[in-house]
Amino acid sequence: MSSSSGVWLEDLTWLEAQARFEANAVVVVPIGAACKAHGPHLPLKTDALTARALAQRLIEDLPLIAAPVVGFGFYPAFTPFAGSQHLSAATYKALLSELLGSLRGHGVRRIVLLNTGVSTEAPIDEIAAGANDLLILHMRGLGNSADALLDVPEGGHADERETSVVLALDPRSVRMDRLAPEGPFEKTAATGDASAATAFKGERILAARVRDIVTAITRRWPDIGPAS
Repeated sequence: MSSSSGVWLEDLTWLEAQARFEANAVVVVPIGAACKAHGPHLPLKTDALTARALAQRLIEDLPLIAAPVVGFGFYPAFTPFAGSQHLSAATYKALLSELLGSLRGHGVRRIVLLNTGVSTEAPIDEIAAGANDLLILHMRGLGNSADALLDVPEGGHADERETSVVLALDPRSVRMDRLAPEGPFEKTAATGDASAATAFKGERILAARVRDIVTAITRRWPDIGPAS
């Protein structure tokens, strides 16, 4: 396995991981809920699915190490919905702080936190304050150039944008007969209208996000070049 290619941390031996860390590798930590309600039409795994897909595409473009997806987080608005898993802000910050501490303890000096959530933004920003070795990327600010494709860009959760992404990544998991709005967030865990969602749009949203992430990483650390 070439040290110039991107890779998942879990696929390395500890000696291979050590060698990459000593070579000043950039480690991407994808963050996405493993189980969080996404309306009546999307699976609970939506955020984790998206986080892993973005990380996979990143390691195909850049010689990064992708750490395992952090699947537990701070999601207070979703606690009423069955299956949604939530940590308190304090527990979530402690979790991330310990994970970052472990990486730093092994010699990692350049870390990207790639966050797919919204309620997770504030706790992440709090633990990142003043840290010179971190690049924080919140998905809400990525890939906006693809918004022109959307019929109903308003929404924010399990909407046309998010549903299109899942259609691109795992179409069988989408309940196509339940895309239309069925009520307010308090009843459905969805906002916006997913009726016009398509895999075509999803692929382009993902591509736009990856472009923005690559730009941000290479701007922060110019020595990071394309994977080979």
